Amino acid sequence: MRIGLLGTGPWARTAYAPALAGHPGLEFAGVWGRRPEAADALARRYDVAAYDEVDALLADVDAVAVALPPSVQAPLAVRAARAGRHLLLDKPLALTVADARAVAEAAERARVASVVFFTARFQKEPEAWIEEQAAVAGWYTARAQWLGAVFTTDSPFAASPWRREKGALWDVGPHALSVLLPVLGDVTRVVAAGQGQGDTVHVVLDHAAGASSTLTLSLTAPPAAAGAEVELRGEAGVAALPPGTEDATTALTRAADALLTAAATGRPHPCDAAFGLRVTEILTTAEARLTGTGD
Repeated sequence: MRIGLLGTGPWARTAYAPALAGHPGLEFAGVWGRRPEAADALARRYDVAAYDEVDALLADVDAVAVALPPSVQAPLAVRAARAGRHLLLDKPLALTVADARAVAEAAERARVASVVFFTARFQKEPEAWIEEQAAVAGWYTARAQWLGAVFTTDSPFAASPWRREKGALWDVGPHALSVLLPVLGDVTRVVAAGQGQGDTVHVVLDHAAGASSTLTLSLTAPPAAAGAEVELRGEAGVAALPPGTEDATTALTRAADALLTAAATGRPHPCDAAFGLRVTEILTTAEARLTGTGD
């Protein structure tokens, strides 16, 4: 499968490009970016073509990987799907329900495969744990803490305008939901949401299987306090999400495997654009709670 990369930022350079270039089932065909000079530099590093126009890249590939801000990702993903190109996307899928729905509907209409990259869903240990816990009945409650130090360190992502605007709810909230939803079922109600220090938010959810969960999300945690934890409690006892030992490039390689399988079989992956839409819907409702515009 020939695949092109849309994006040239830190995430594209450190994770996406090496994953695409090193995957034995993919032919890394080229790069497009909003800054042509950055696309040229990244393309030269991997000895691939740099494209000035998105449509020119789409004409030369079977699939695209998108490493761009969500507000930019969504319309380009729609464009790629309408051109019949499979989609390897990043979280969050979009920042509005309308944009996320447009991606999901375009992929469905074009019958192209889509995979949204939620890191924990493509790391070996967390992926196995999620599958195991989803088969266990009787979960009563869950607690997820996803605490980042993006804004309290020299992280290359700290300057990201959309992260500055939308904060932890939209950046690490998708990760927490990607773990909880397959285990506890869909969210039936966002019970409450409140602000903490910095961009920290606390969210309480009800789930279809009867359990409730609490999320604590932050990008402004002190570096010594940063980390991710998920704990389930129920009839089977207590279960904790194991840490992922694989880096982002390895996890992206697994996501590319999933895209290849979905494209070959026609069977949707659990983390497809429709799932990305559902995550966007939940985050939108939580955001409305935070801003006082919800029910």
